Amino acid sequence: MLDAIRWDSDLIRRYDLAGPRYTSYPTAVQFHGQVGTFDLFHALRDSRKAQRPLSLYVHVPFCANICYYCACNKVITKDRGRAQPYLQRLEQEIQLIACHLDPAQKVEQLHFGGGTPTFLSHDELRQLMAHLRKHFNLLDDDSGDYGIEIDPREADWSTMGLLRELGFNRISIGLQDLDPAVQRAVNRLQSLEETRAVIDAARTLQFRSINIDLIYGLPKQTPDNFARTVEEVISLQPDRLSVFNYAHLPERFMPQRRINSSELPNPVHKLEMLQRTIEQLTAAGYRYIGMDHFALPDDELAIAQEEHTLQRNFQGYTTHGHCDLIGLGVSAISQIGDLYCQNSSDLTAYQNSLASAQLATSRGLVCNADDRLRRAVIQQLICNFKLDFAEIEQQFNIDFQGYFGALWPQLQGMAADGLIKLEHERIEVLPAGRLLVRSVCMVFDAYLEQQNRQRFSRVI
Repeated sequence: MLDAIRWDSDLIRRYDLAGPRYTSYPTAVQFHGQVGTFDLFHALRDSRKAQRPLSLYVHVPFCANICYYCACNKVITKDRGRAQPYLQRLEQEIQLIACHLDPAQKVEQLHFGGGTPTFLSHDELRQLMAHLRKHFNLLDDDSGDYGIEIDPREADWSTMGLLRELGFNRISIGLQDLDPAVQRAVNRLQSLEETRAVIDAARTLQFRSINIDLIYGLPKQTPDNFARTVEEVISLQPDRLSVFNYAHLPERFMPQRRINSSELPNPVHKLEMLQRTIEQLTAAGYRYIGMDHFALPDDELAIAQEEHTLQRNFQGYTTHGHCDLIGLGVSAISQIGDLYCQNSSDLTAYQNSLASAQLATSRGLVCNADDRLRRAVIQQLICNFKLDFAEIEQQFNIDFQGYFGALWPQLQGMAADGLIKLEHERIEVLPAGRLLVRSVCMVFDAYLEQQNRQRFSRVI
């Protein structure tokens, strides 16, 4: 079993830098407009030839209410009728993509994100799932990981029953904070009772996994009131928890301009919130998976990490990194072999492309040999907290220390600081360095010096 993480204030102060979250390498910042539908069709053909299993991500952008902290691609509207033209174009995209794949390619993983997927009516959800089943090989035996993001204010028992009937077996609940003053400051009023009702329904209906999202660093949060939220959440016993650091970037995300920056907790209090949260969750039996994620020891993510099979993609930590990821909907990202590609993030442009029977691919990237090598290195570090050089050398036919010789002084400095253990044949991220694993990964990022660090959140 992995050692517990260790809190080291001095290391955190020195290595808490802004940097990527590495849901991919190269990151989406490197995507460019020279990648288009031809590249996507070529990648789909290769996927079909290799008969690789699939992971589908479906983006539903609509929300009835705005949450001021949100940095997602979304459309705020009370008009439920706006979903229907979007669904028409989404169904066209499903059909156009699926005809380039083999019906034998199984969909091991499916995730509906947003926005608020349950913004859709029951009939619209039925219609969308029926269309997916018609064109993709969705599993019927409940063995797949089929998840959906839930806003408890937009779901009730009948909604949960419908989702289970449609094949979903995992839910992720946005909670963020339970303190009423914090909720008012970010325009997300959501009671503990609403959240508990959705969780009770999920357990009764035998959903396999429940995840809850929390955010620390929101306006009016204090170490004490956030600790109370964490205690209440622990009592709900979710299988997984995501505890995100709020990044206040009002110049990039307009809704954040409605947040009173004078009400944001200071850096010292933010760190205290995280430290206390880690202590509370560890005491309650949760394992730190990495990058804000915690899970109970019998959860698939925790088991995969023990067995060194954990992977990471645009959906975060996953046990399905071997699948080709197909992104459907506005702004959705696909990862198919060595191709990354993203649909237009503008709803009108997305719908217009498909109205013309064209896919909405707007940008992307094809990985080169160096990208593939560094991707494998970063994946091992961020998922397993260790890296065996021989494995990389065999896979990519290189001498590890020769190839990365220029990085050795940085790695030696991190080893001297107690962040990592650097040996002749391996790197191990030590317990004091696990919270800062992004900083270790950043050493291997060939693009980072060319980038504006203000685009990224801080490590902690």
